[in-house]
Amino acid sequence: PYQNLNGEVKDNEGSRYENEDLKKIMILGGGPNRIGQGIEFDYCCCHASYQSSDSGYQTIMVNSNPETVSTDYDTSDILYFEPVTLEDVLNIIESERPFGIIVQFGGQTPLKLSLPLFHWLKSANGIRSGCKILGTSPTSIDIAEDREEFTKILDELNIRQPLNGIARNEKEAINVAQNIGFPIVVRPSYVLGGRAMEIVRNIEELKRYISEAVKVSPDHPILLDQYLSNSIEIDVDALSDKDGNVVIAGLMEHVEPAGIHSGDSACCLPSISLSDFTLNTVREWTSLIARKLNVVGLLNLQFAVKKFNKDKTMVFILEANPRASRTVPFVSKAIGKPIAKYATELMQGKTLKDLD
Repeated sequence: PYQNLNGEVKDNEGSRYENEDLKKIMILGGGPNRIGQGIEFDYCCCHASYQSSDSGYQTIMVNSNPETVSTDYDTSDILYFEPVTLEDVLNIIESERPFGIIVQFGGQTPLKLSLPLFHWLKSANGIRSGCKILGTSPTSIDIAEDREEFTKILDELNIRQPLNGIARNEKEAINVAQNIGFPIVVRPSYVLGGRAMEIVRNIEELKRYISEAVKVSPDHPILLDQYLSNSIEIDVDALSDKDGNVVIAGLMEHVEPAGIHSGDSACCLPSISLSDFTLNTVREWTSLIARKLNVVGLLNLQFAVKKFNKDKTMVFILEANPRASRTVPFVSKAIGKPIAKYATELMQGKTLKDLD
């Protein structure tokens, strides 16, 4: 027998967990170690589990990675050592019936599942499960990933981005590239860790790239961006709550020029060479985008600053990701604040004012 939250004594026979009356939160991890999947995401998943447990929830970790702390026996109350795929996750939801799911902390792998999960949760079976995705809506996550939709939002907010385009075949790619002008950065959409991203300097290189990139991501289009040579890249990690309040946890200046992937580059905090104009522009744009996307939890943004001459400096936004990023552990340790834990509390309904 055991006592539930209402003080009633219940027979434990046939139930798997003593505290099964607690609301459950399921955290989706990043899956096995592989090139492109940052181990930093495991840090965020662990902190999400610790904070959910401190908030009185029973925690479920879904992650098939023997080399990480998230799959240690004492990190979460329940561990499913299963692949992070839609079928496996749905099976676990139907079995465990969690109150909420956290998809923001495991990198691109669980993020890809957010929209299919969202549609399933709106179906009859999903409604019966009583489960929801916590934090930023998967529709907002999808808008940020969708180049065309995200460009519409930036135009609406009057936020500058590099000239860009999207192509689904070689002919479209050549037209877009000629409109932008070489050199350009090309990459398939929806891939891990900047895989298959290249700087292309002429038509011949572009044709070769397209034939190879299609093998990497055949179902998704190719993104083409103006390459801002000799510019400074900025990474921002921010927290946003359900009321639209935004706090920047870290504003980092990259050491290498823009165009080196964040997984291969170094950054410093606080920034060294950025002007007050640049810093204020980045702060303003961060708040505008977080509110427009209704971000609840973590948001990572990347900017580029290009100096054209002594009197002309321009700031461009490169991308916005409503999720945890590789830089979260670095920022947390640099500023002495557990921002992944704060983000978990925001996703559970608290505000930044509640967290002081």
